[in-house]
Amino acid sequence: MQRHTRLAALAGGAALLLGVTACAPGAGTPENAPSGGAISTDISEVGEMTLTVWDQEVRGGQNEEIERLNAAFEEKYPNITIERVSQAFEDLNTTLRLALTDKDAPDVVQANNGRNTMGAFVEAGQLRPLDDYADAYGWLERYSPSVLQYSTYSEDAAVFGDGNLYGLPQMGEVVGVFYSKSKLEGLGLEVPGTWDEFDAALAAAKEAGEIPLQLGNIEQWPAGHVFGPLQGAYVDPESITSLGLGNPGASWTTPENEAAAAALQGWVDSGYFNDGVNGTDYDAAWQALADGQGVFLLGGSWLSADLEDAMGEDVGFFVPATESGSVATTGGTSLPFAITSAAENTDVAAAYIDFLTSDDAMDIIVETGNLPVNRTAELAPSSGVLADVFAVFGEVTTDGDLLPYLDYATPTAGETLGRALQGLLAGEMTPTAFTEQLEADYSEFVAANE
Repeated sequence: MQRHTRLAALAGGAALLLGVTACAPGAGTPENAPSGGAISTDISEVGEMTLTVWDQEVRGGQNEEIERLNAAFEEKYPNITIERVSQAFEDLNTTLRLALTDKDAPDVVQANNGRNTMGAFVEAGQLRPLDDYADAYGWLERYSPSVLQYSTYSEDAAVFGDGNLYGLPQMGEVVGVFYSKSKLEGLGLEVPGTWDEFDAALAAAKEAGEIPLQLGNIEQWPAGHVFGPLQGAYVDPESITSLGLGNPGASWTTPENEAAAAALQGWVDSGYFNDGVNGTDYDAAWQALADGQGVFLLGGSWLSADLEDAMGEDVGFFVPATESGSVATTGGTSLPFAITSAAENTDVAAAYIDFLTSDDAMDIIVETGNLPVNRTAELAPSSGVLADVFAVFGEVTTDGDLLPYLDYATPTAGETLGRALQGLLAGEMTPTAFTEQLEADYSEFVAANE
């Protein structure tokens, strides 16, 4: 969910720590497979061993699915014992940086996708590329390219989204529009199918005296989950992906990006948002929608359970289509599971990751109330807001474009984007100045990375 936004403050420490870390020659390469280069998907004859796994799935349903899958894995392979170390997200990211420098590093870890975590570990040679196992297990057929790009780096980590595969996620995230069905019905409107229809619905809600859009942006990052999907309506997905992954070849200072920024500012000028968005707490905004104040809220799929608990069948979820008819919106995945370069037996580690991300695992992920990264539309509930979320994620990952969180791009992108969006929403920054500020952060990073 919004967890990726919390990493900016840790980026500097990671760079210092990882900058002095080296890995033994050949570490992290397929030649480090246990049988001298050849890999195997049969681990039944490995012998007794302990597989050490670090994860951050400590919350209710997420912890339950890991516990169930770990138990099933040990039942299938009684020769393997899983030693699980589970920590909250912030704690894992702090301790993992130190653990990967140690000779007793864990075998399998969850590593956040962004450049200042997974990218830094790849650059330091602390994660093993998984391409050979991807071929052996058929992971490239199991996952869509728009999902796998978030776990893919060049060997030197200069390029994000292309190169070697370094991890597999279990669950998905997608940003879209939550809405009150009763409010929309009261306005005599259908669910907007396009961005033009969404704009018309906002205008109708304003005319009727409703608050069209709820937003709480005191933390700065929430507005990124409003701008990201809106940007997808104006800018081609390839450009957004380059900007979001911090890769060369794109620019923020384009008419299309300015148009997206102008559209967001136009919503403010038209009075579509609640008063004082930059001083409103994130949780207060979605709670206001749940209390009947407002018609729409742009947010991530992680809000589904809370909104459904509060609103029941009254809450729905959708993403407007672009002019081409496709769906392009911000989204991502849960933290991918990766194999460390210090793993005792990479065949066992890969078999574990395959087990956690198998088709059968997706069933358990759904049973425990989570959004599976694969088979999403097939496993969707028959009703409720989660049915909408599953359908949208399935569509965007198969026939649409899952766009990266824009704060993935550089170690400072989250702070830069947050400040710029607050300025744009407050009317203190023009769309041109907004794109120029983001371009400065992006182009400086790209130039230094070439």
